[in-house]
Amino acid sequence: MLQTTVGTQPLLLAPMINVMQGCIERPQPSSTTTLPDGPVVQACRRDGGSAAALVESTLQRLGPQRSPDGRYELGYTLQVPLLQLFKRTGAAGLAADSQPIAADHGSGSDWVIDRDAVTRLVHTLADDPRPAIVYLFSTHFGIGAPIEAALAADPANLAVTARGPLARDRYYGLDIHPWSVARIDNGIAQRRLQAIDAVVGAICRLPSEAREKIRALTLLGEVHQLFPDFEAGMGFASPYLVSDYSTASVRAFRGFLRQRFGGIAALNRFLGQSADVTYRSFDDVDPPSRDIRTDRLQRFVEHIDSFAQGTLPIAGWAAPAADGRPRRVQLLLDGEPLAQVTAQLGRQDVLAARSEIGRADVGWRYDLDFRQLPVGVHRIDLLLLPPDGTNALPLHVGTRRISIMGRDQTTPPELPMKAELPPHVVGPLPPDFWIDLPADRTAYWFNPLVPLWHAFRNDQVVRYLDRFDRRVADSCLWDTPRYVHQILPFTNPGWDANKFAVDASLHAAGGIQLGVSLYGEAARGEGLFPLLAQWQKTRYGVTEFHPLKAVPTAQLRDVLQRHRAHGAQFVSFFLEPYAGSESIENPQNLFSFDPSNPKFGSDRLFESVQALMNGKAP
Repeated sequence: MLQTTVGTQPLLLAPMINVMQGCIERPQPSSTTTLPDGPVVQACRRDGGSAAALVESTLQRLGPQRSPDGRYELGYTLQVPLLQLFKRTGAAGLAADSQPIAADHGSGSDWVIDRDAVTRLVHTLADDPRPAIVYLFSTHFGIGAPIEAALAADPANLAVTARGPLARDRYYGLDIHPWSVARIDNGIAQRRLQAIDAVVGAICRLPSEAREKIRALTLLGEVHQLFPDFEAGMGFASPYLVSDYSTASVRAFRGFLRQRFGGIAALNRFLGQSADVTYRSFDDVDPPSRDIRTDRLQRFVEHIDSFAQGTLPIAGWAAPAADGRPRRVQLLLDGEPLAQVTAQLGRQDVLAARSEIGRADVGWRYDLDFRQLPVGVHRIDLLLLPPDGTNALPLHVGTRRISIMGRDQTTPPELPMKAELPPHVVGPLPPDFWIDLPADRTAYWFNPLVPLWHAFRNDQVVRYLDRFDRRVADSCLWDTPRYVHQILPFTNPGWDANKFAVDASLHAAGGIQLGVSLYGEAARGEGLFPLLAQWQKTRYGVTEFHPLKAVPTAQLRDVLQRHRAHGAQFVSFFLEPYAGSESIENPQNLFSFDPSNPKFGSDRLFESVQALMNGKAP
């Protein structure tokens, strides 16, 4: 008899299976696929078929639909790649329900929805008995859809930095298309909406018992502002280039300021009215776009960098103590206690460079708000505290002097210490400790226009997501829970979260719920759980999950149970499709849990999930 945990529902594990490539999508003669062309795949491609057989063949390797202890339910995430649903056809051959959208915005009038592919995708929900998450997928990650090149040729679809439109980029070998989130009237937004209408319309034509299997929908995927060098540019290095500076975005920013301040005099007072700041009208206001260190400014409020919003990170890493406990760092400002931080944040870069440490949860960070600090040179001291239970003195591990600058850029005065440093020892720096930021003798300027610019960029992301959410809400799926599918940059101490501008979309109220992708140490949830309390969120979804290392079964069980206790409704992870062959030699996704994928411990993670679903956890 199935035993369930009293007072709780089983946690839905909903692996994300790529059923489009090699299954739903009919292969071209020149194409290759990792899936054998047997009965499972043929069930996808026949008229009126679906991917249900492939879903079942894949999931049965993990275990039953319910784990013996009742803690886990095994469903799936139906990944619906919106741009891959378009096919090219001559304008004369358009079907009545596939008319080109008005003002086609650069993608041409010869693209229509592949209705057969939509039907086979949606029939999967009817043909498979398991609960499902429907992922209406369209992000900046390229999927090789032919329409992508047509959309990318239209500048109106691309994010724009202060130096012009972003170029196509790469991330772990994948193409990055810098789609804009600054407007909803361009081709990329309209094509996404067109595909959503087709998919949602097909779902709404299913019998109610099929629609009831849908536990949730996740929208678009990671939606955030973009920047150059996507793979390595997430940190605090200059030059500081973010989106979106398009003409439409600048115009909207002025409207944002007008709505917030009412009159230009109020904005001038907020910015610190002076000869170089005073504006005559909102039409004179441009978003900050220049670095005071390298560019000539007409007004001080043109300055922007990673710190101009008023905070600077003090960050680094420290290997754990001999007993495995994380180390603690005491921070002092001008001799006075500032903060105490624990080295337990994820640093995959440290693990990659120092594999002998054996773990990535070694990062520490504190964000210093310097907006109210007096102009001058301040001193930051760092003490590495001894492990608890010892009487040893802390070790002095570094001093950094920072210059808080005034608008006139005059040389700041050296400020005196406010207190003596507490007792400590000075000695050789340990080889397993490092300070990344701040660099010594770095200058910082606070520009009050920059927080407004970041707030506006956050608002752009929220408005963009809201437009798609309302489209789904105006359908038969109005009462199906809908989740964002967002990145969580705050948990990575080396990232500048302001570049992404996702904060508001994570804790905004409304019909759409919180969904987050958790990679590395963030998968454990420790960085997420305090945010849930702060945002008063009692329900959320884990839209992508990967610890980026092998996790033993018992440890994975504990992680998943903590997520369930904090309100997780489902956990999704990539799972390679399996069509009955002995193995898949070339996994489609390097993050897929699969016995033949050793990258990031994915083969061991497959085994751990398999053990949980079969009741074999120790």
